[in-house]
Amino acid sequence: MHKPALALCGALFLAATAAGQAAPSVYSAQAKAIDLGSVHRYQADSAITLTVAMKPTHADEFEGLLNSIYSKGDPNYRHFLTPQEFTARFGPSKASIERVTQYLRAAGFTVAQTTPSHLSVTGSISAFEREFGVSLHTFEVAAAGESPGYRFRAPQAAAHLAPSIANDVEAVIGLDNRPRLRPMNHHALSASRVKAAQPASSAPNTPDPPGEWTTVDLAQYYDVNPLYKSGISGKNRTIGIVTLAAFTLSDAFYYWNTVLGLTVDPNRITIVNVDGGPGAPSDASGSDETTLDVQQSGGLAPNAKIIVYQAPNTDQAFVDAFAAAITSNTADAISCSWGEWEEFLVQGTAVSDPDAAGDISALHNLFIQAALQGQSLSAAAGDSGGYDANEIFEPADPVTGDPGFSTVLSVDHPAADPFMLAAGGTTLPGPQTYQISATQTLTINVDSERAWGWDYLAPLCAAIGDPDPVDCGIFPAGTGGGVSVVFPVPFYQFFVNGVRTSEPGQVLLDQSQIPPQQLIKLPAHFPGRNLPDLSLNADPQTGYIIPYTSVRGTRQRFEILQAGGTSFVAPQIAGITALIDEDARGRVGLLNFALYGLALTGQAYSGHHPPLRDVRQGTNEGYQAGPGYDQASGLGVLDVANFAAFFR
Repeated sequence: MHKPALALCGALFLAATAAGQAAPSVYSAQAKAIDLGSVHRYQADSAITLTVAMKPTHADEFEGLLNSIYSKGDPNYRHFLTPQEFTARFGPSKASIERVTQYLRAAGFTVAQTTPSHLSVTGSISAFEREFGVSLHTFEVAAAGESPGYRFRAPQAAAHLAPSIANDVEAVIGLDNRPRLRPMNHHALSASRVKAAQPASSAPNTPDPPGEWTTVDLAQYYDVNPLYKSGISGKNRTIGIVTLAAFTLSDAFYYWNTVLGLTVDPNRITIVNVDGGPGAPSDASGSDETTLDVQQSGGLAPNAKIIVYQAPNTDQAFVDAFAAAITSNTADAISCSWGEWEEFLVQGTAVSDPDAAGDISALHNLFIQAALQGQSLSAAAGDSGGYDANEIFEPADPVTGDPGFSTVLSVDHPAADPFMLAAGGTTLPGPQTYQISATQTLTINVDSERAWGWDYLAPLCAAIGDPDPVDCGIFPAGTGGGVSVVFPVPFYQFFVNGVRTSEPGQVLLDQSQIPPQQLIKLPAHFPGRNLPDLSLNADPQTGYIIPYTSVRGTRQRFEILQAGGTSFVAPQIAGITALIDEDARGRVGLLNFALYGLALTGQAYSGHHPPLRDVRQGTNEGYQAGPGYDQASGLGVLDVANFAAFFR
């Protein structure tokens, strides 16, 4: 991993627009966090619990073993490790665990080992400040709209480890408890600006028109049905969902039983509350995200079990949730549709964890473990096109006069991690007809499946008298994709045509200042991990329905939502992988190796039964789709039955 040199502003704040957690989130409204000073002015010196992630051993052997396990013809091909084998070879030594545990206990902390590589450490706020040389401050975000105000704590400097344990510890996680991660679902533009005169055309010839899709339509369009016809349904497979909001169980069963007409095991779902869980379901927390994750994955693999690892919306709980899912090794495929701009995890500001680079390393080590255990990981690549940062730092709007921030080509984490499949999105083909006025309609025709970017809706914005893409709401919107400036290009992307380095001139400016204030400058020409890897239909204009129990305060209402976003693609890939695992009579592991292997051998789009369909049209407004790999659609979309045959 590369940690770029960054020009930072101490007063840098996060502005945001999406939902967060059961407790209010920064992403529920655009708001500035105000530094209220030391935490001791606002709360008692109470006990808090942090996670200490230990460093792995023999990390230099990871790449060689991964190459061996994922290379067809190798004696180790698909001979995945058990958690015990992983710990014996790569886990921290007993001496290391004992050294750190004894040191922290001597400092007055309570220490418990939660996984072979993670310690749960409890002590008073002042004890942590003293031990790690930090000053914790309280920050406040004011109420906005339907989102109540809230407070959180954050350190003013990175934690300092004692020399006697510094070489043993990867990260101390949890000093900052701000809710930062956002879900990756997106509602159709027509929901707020115009009404569709009719549903999007059923040009793909599926039972339901695009915009009203279910997993039945997806299965037909992407050739899943041959697996069902051969008796494959996810039997004896388990899907894991890592999420930061609770959901209403009955919504999932309504979708499967009533909407899809399936008969599923009423006990197929297991809930694992990590770090106390995220609280009750609510719209503000992102419960629709968890709902669709469970519905989509379970709808595609109707006989698979599902474990929902649900946690509070903090970076610490995010790490702990993945640790629970990976170290238990129960889930064969694990999906996540929450994320944040990767730069939030490698830089420090007055309102974010200055030691967050350790968080990203702790997660990276877990993802490598999952790949070696044969667990297939997938994460949403984001819904802000090639400009992930501008989901938070909103660009200038000439209509409202808001100077906003400069646009920056940027990508989302955890999708950016090389040992995570980054799930991108497309727009389905066919005409889309919109009611502009009582007498006027507009039809936009999408000739072929294209990378999802809402630039194609510019004629609609012009027709309703709102031609500015920011003010109209079509920028930034589209499938996440681009080049990481944190993770170097992984070995499976070496020599793949279309893989590129980061673009020059990417500087985040606060344009409300005179002169504009530089906040972050990203490195140019960095040979970074490219994403996405794979795409499926994700455009909200051609998206899906979600049966959902809306919870706003004490009000509950069951409704059928229409939405899209790469949030749908990540759990869909988890469901598809469960089918492939059953068909292959065992885990197939991280799909990236097989996908790029097919690309390198020229077998991705050729032959009588090609496993992938190339997507050559469209843009995510940062990158253009084209032949082969690109940063707008990845390697294209799956033909699931043909891809399954690769493993069989």
